[in-house]
Amino acid sequence: MTDGQSMTTATLAAPLTGPLALRHRTRRRRSPRPGSPPRAPRQPRRAWLAARVTALTEFYQAGRLASSLLMLTARGALTYWLWQALYRSTSTSAGLNVRQATTYAMLGVFYVSFRTVNRWGSRDTMTQHMLEGTIAYWFLRPVTPRRYYCIRATGELAYGACWAALAYGICLAAGIVAPPVSAAAGLAALATVGLGLVILYYLQQLIDLACFWTVVNNQLVIMYEIVQNVLAGALVPLWFMPAWFVAFDGWLPFQGTLNIPLSLYVGRSPVSLLGRELAIQTAWIAILALLTTLIWRRAAARVTVLGG
Repeated sequence: MTDGQSMTTATLAAPLTGPLALRHRTRRRRSPRPGSPPRAPRQPRRAWLAARVTALTEFYQAGRLASSLLMLTARGALTYWLWQALYRSTSTSAGLNVRQATTYAMLGVFYVSFRTVNRWGSRDTMTQHMLEGTIAYWFLRPVTPRRYYCIRATGELAYGACWAALAYGICLAAGIVAPPVSAAAGLAALATVGLGLVILYYLQQLIDLACFWTVVNNQLVIMYEIVQNVLAGALVPLWFMPAWFVAFDGWLPFQGTLNIPLSLYVGRSPVSLLGRELAIQTAWIAILALLTTLIWRRAAARVTVLGG
């Protein structure tokens, strides 16, 4: 062995001193103790950048974006003309005038149009991942599948909320929709619509999680869309429904996503009921959060890594 090799060996065998020793000791101190449960992998903050995928996908597909805006304009115009025609022979119906009813209906159109974004073009729907077997990658990333789903859904809701706010501002400036009956009613509607979006997030998550048992949930999605729109009052305001139907619907979470915020906005419900409405929405959020947590645990046990 040469002198250079002896020096190199001695250097490597010598104990670390100075900053290197401090760094080495720090790393050893952070290592898990023998017998302790393994630590969960650190989930990087940059994972929230995935929330931009929805908006970027839409803007890079200008044709689909233009068609969506055209369909929204057509639906809004037809809805406005319909309610104006329904109130042509009467000034008040179900306790509301034409301006209140039209405002409710137009805001319902914005709700239906922007509450979800179609991921089919970006191939990121739960059904596509289940069919192709790529759902396994959700469980191999440093970000948990539940958190990744939350990030993507948050981006979708934020993207849809921006478009809905823009459409609302244009219609408000044009006089198509009325402002809230009072500042308190506007703040109450804003608070309840925020909790309503959380309820909507959990309801949609339940439908997507059904793919772990059904693989294809297209029919379930169609049925959910119909039920959600009817029970939330998006198609027809609930005050036109029979009393037994409204009472039954009051036990379900769907009213909290649309009917409660808009009823406060147009003055159908008094602001004094805000505390009760917030309590109902919060209770449903807790129930749905617990239910989705349990289903995610069951779903993880049903993932097939090598196949769809």
